[in-house]
Amino acid sequence: MHFFDLIFAAFPILLLIFLMTKKSPMPSARALPLAAVVSYGIRLMWFGTDTLVVHAAVVAGLLTALTPISIVWGAIFLFRTMEISGAMETIRHWLNSLTRNRVAQVVIIGWSFQFLIEGASGFGTPAALAGPLLVGLGFPPVRVAMACLILNSTPVSFGAVGTPTWFGFAQLDLSSSELHGVAWKTALIHSVAACFVPLLAFRLLLSWQEIYRNLVFIYLALAACVVPMCVLALLNDEFPSVAGGMFGLIFAVWLARQGVGLTSDEEPAEDSRAAPKVNAVIRALFPLWATVFVLLLTRIPQFGLREVLTTTTPAWEISLWGLGRFSISPALVMQLQDIFGTATQWTHQVLYVPSLIPFILISIVSLWVLSTPIGTAKLVWNQTFACMINPVLSLLGALAFVGLLMAGEEASSVMIVGRALAAATGGSWQFFSTYLGAIGSFFAGSCTISNLTFGPIQDSIVLQLGLNRTTILALQSVGGAMGNMIAIHNIVAVCSVLGLENQEGEILKRTVGPMLLYGVIAAAMSLLLM
Repeated sequence: MHFFDLIFAAFPILLLIFLMTKKSPMPSARALPLAAVVSYGIRLMWFGTDTLVVHAAVVAGLLTALTPISIVWGAIFLFRTMEISGAMETIRHWLNSLTRNRVAQVVIIGWSFQFLIEGASGFGTPAALAGPLLVGLGFPPVRVAMACLILNSTPVSFGAVGTPTWFGFAQLDLSSSELHGVAWKTALIHSVAACFVPLLAFRLLLSWQEIYRNLVFIYLALAACVVPMCVLALLNDEFPSVAGGMFGLIFAVWLARQGVGLTSDEEPAEDSRAAPKVNAVIRALFPLWATVFVLLLTRIPQFGLREVLTTTTPAWEISLWGLGRFSISPALVMQLQDIFGTATQWTHQVLYVPSLIPFILISIVSLWVLSTPIGTAKLVWNQTFACMINPVLSLLGALAFVGLLMAGEEASSVMIVGRALAAATGGSWQFFSTYLGAIGSFFAGSCTISNLTFGPIQDSIVLQLGLNRTTILALQSVGGAMGNMIAIHNIVAVCSVLGLENQEGEILKRTVGPMLLYGVIAAAMSLLLM
């Protein structure tokens, strides 16, 4: 590998990190488009990549941004609906009446609830749902954003009903026993990391004294999610996070109601208001429980809706001259293939991406269920639109940047950086393989894409160095999950939902440490699993 190839491949990434983490950080709405422009110039002038391939990558990246933009839009719309209707106030009052212990509130919402949502949906949905709830309970928004990103790592390898595992490694032709081996080892590594890393997230919102005094409750709640995940991973690679999250959430709420492992000396002043009635709580929670229900209904294959919502067989197709072939299926799956005559393509599953269904759908139904006044929908729409201007610029820049980093196949910046890491570590690769997976998520904001992109590289390193195949692939999947903490567009998305401005660099700096620790724990586990 040419040394200067590595320098130019890594330069846009280092530039972006510098711009977003320097003393006076540049807003992501400017830093990300700038990094994309620099990457565009390097790809054309230094690497000499075909012009059509580069432009196809830009177009595909900009179109791919529609996915996170629509999710963030839907999430903001849902929570603005809940806020204006008074549902959020009822939920905050109910949570305080359920348990006034701050530790229990953080663990139930930040850990257990996010675990379930990640298992059902993925796509950055967990932080979008949990973040506003924690902010509504009085926790600082910036720290909530950091904590949610850190906590939403353990369930990610089996997020969206196991997509990063069963789909992310599909191209490697793993046998059934090998896939189960990868799934179980992945769950085991995550379970051990969950004994340490979540405490760093909790510390962002709580004092060490609060954490220490309520440690029994914390570890019971952590175990209630990861133990079912680990056990189910022995048999299945789709439902570990869904099952772990569902059991864990129910168990954590029960523990909190019974006061198991919780102290009472950290409780805030008593609220003179009576606890809200059960019917009022059920109505106020409707947007949340209905969202979870629809997510499960549309994600679990056995219900049959996932196949219906993701069918790609075109119902209508048209040639857009040199741009490519555009088609749309009966399930509203849009595709643009052969962009500029290259192999680059774009797909957007309108009804499957969690935006119209469930966020917008449930928001509209909630307006009726919560008896909101006429005109509320227009107010919610205007507020959501106002919140989306900077996030749209950031996400367009982020996904164009990612597309350019991945353009060029074997000569892409992603591949060059990945191979350089592998070559530098040599026989010690098992201790660093998770960080390659994390780099993939940093670029693309997706453990699935990280596994798809770097799974083949990890597999080739296994053959070269004679390492254990299932262990290295498990480490790759764990890396893709822990990379969720620092994924660019995940950070932009959670900032958008929480209404934070120019905080992306600060959040990135604070989430890197826990991500590195996660990798150290995974490396230690690899000694046992090898």
